[in-house]
Amino acid sequence: MKTTLSLILGLMFFSGVMAQTTPPSAQSVLDEALAVAKVENKNVCIMFHASWCGWCKRMDSIMNMPVNKPYFEANWVIRHLVVAENKPDLKKNENPGGMELLVKYATVYQGIPYWLVFNPKGQLLFDSKMPAKDKTGMDIRTNTGCPAAADEVEYFEYVMKHTTKLTAEEISKIGATFLLKR
Repeated sequence: MKTTLSLILGLMFFSGVMAQTTPPSAQSVLDEALAVAKVENKNVCIMFHASWCGWCKRMDSIMNMPVNKPYFEANWVIRHLVVAENKPDLKKNENPGGMELLVKYATVYQGIPYWLVFNPKGQLLFDSKMPAKDKTGMDIRTNTGCPAAADEVEYFEYVMKHTTKLTAEEISKIGATFLLKR
């Protein structure tokens, strides 16, 4: 009885301690993903998101569809970083340094979801800023976030073509699921 009570109290204490831990830093999440990518010979996809972000949830939902998930898991080491929580009680869920990492690569905060694709050496290959031109013809880059429009999906397919071992047919199937979920 004493042992059982001690075990229960110990588990309660451990659960309480675990519930109060700070999320890992953005840099440690990236470093861990890069280490896995080296071993598994994959690229890394870092996704910046927040609990309130409907587009973030949509992106995760589509990537985790049974038809898509095996493709993404086989080709990318995917990690999420929580940023930009808007409620004080949810700020504790943000990865320390996450917003700084986002701004470092996005240069200007353009909203979330925002994703980065690195090779296993940590070199940035692509980000979610789709090349575009404004009405004057000046080059601009806008965040595709969760691809939904045809040009955004086309850009996402282009990124997958250059950062995965997926066939053109597989990439096209994935792209179609983004268009279907509009």
